[in-house]
Amino acid sequence: MFRGKTAIITGGTRGIGKAIAEEFAKRGADLLLTYRGNDEAAETTAEMLKNYHIRVLLRKGDGGLPEFARLVAGEAKSEFGRVDILVNNAGVTKDKLLLRMNADDFDEVIRVNLSGAFYITQAVASIMIKQKQGRIINISSIAGLRGNQGQVNYAASKAGLVGMTLSAAKELGSRGITVNAVAPGYIRTDMTEVLAEEQKEAILKTISLKREGRPEDVAKAVAFLSSDDAAYITGQVLGIDGGMAI
Repeated sequence: MFRGKTAIITGGTRGIGKAIAEEFAKRGADLLLTYRGNDEAAETTAEMLKNYHIRVLLRKGDGGLPEFARLVAGEAKSEFGRVDILVNNAGVTKDKLLLRMNADDFDEVIRVNLSGAFYITQAVASIMIKQKQGRIINISSIAGLRGNQGQVNYAASKAGLVGMTLSAAKELGSRGITVNAVAPGYIRTDMTEVLAEEQKEAILKTISLKREGRPEDVAKAVAFLSSDDAAYITGQVLGIDGGMAI
C-alpha cells in the first residue's frame, strides 16, 4: 500500500511511534525516524524495520528546534526524493499539579510537543505543496480534548495540536494535502507502565471496553489516515480511547 512512499515519524523509535513505524514498514514505506536520546533503542528499532526490506534513516536531535526540523525535511527529500507522510508523534511530559508547575516545566512541554510539530509541519508542507500531495497526522491525546489532572502543560500542548490540525487542513487542502489528528486514550507504553496498579484500575473503570489500548491500535488508525482510502478525510480528530471519552 505504501511501496514507493516515504514517511517521516518524529519520536519514531519507541512506544507509539515505533508501532506506527512498523505498521508503515509492513506496508512498504521508506522511513526517516527522529529521536532525542536513546541510541540503543533507535538502532534496535531500525534493524527490526529493515527486515521488511525498506530503507530506514535515523536522525537524532532536539525536535523543538526549527533548524532540526529543516534538516530532517531536507534529508528526507534528498535521500528519498519525496516526502509523502508526516506523523508528528514526538512528545514529552513533565507532570505536576498546576500550583507546583514552574515555567520551565510548562515551556519545555509546549516547545517540544507543539512548537516542534509546527516546525516540522512547516518544513514538510513546502515539499508536499510542490508534490501536490501529502498526508499529515498529528498525535494528540484525550488529555487535549478533556484535560487531565497534573497535566496542564501536556493537555495544552495536545489541545494546541488539534487547533493546528484544523487550521492547517483549511490551508493545505487545496494543494492535495490532508491533515488529521488522532487522540489516543490509555495506551500501554513505557509512560503508563510506571503507574501504580491502583491508578491503572481507576483508569480502566472509565473505559467502555474495559481494557487498555495497544500502540498497534493507534498505528493502524494512523496508517488508514495516511492511505489513499482516506483521501477525502481532512481536518478530523479521531479518538482512539476504547470509549473513554464517551
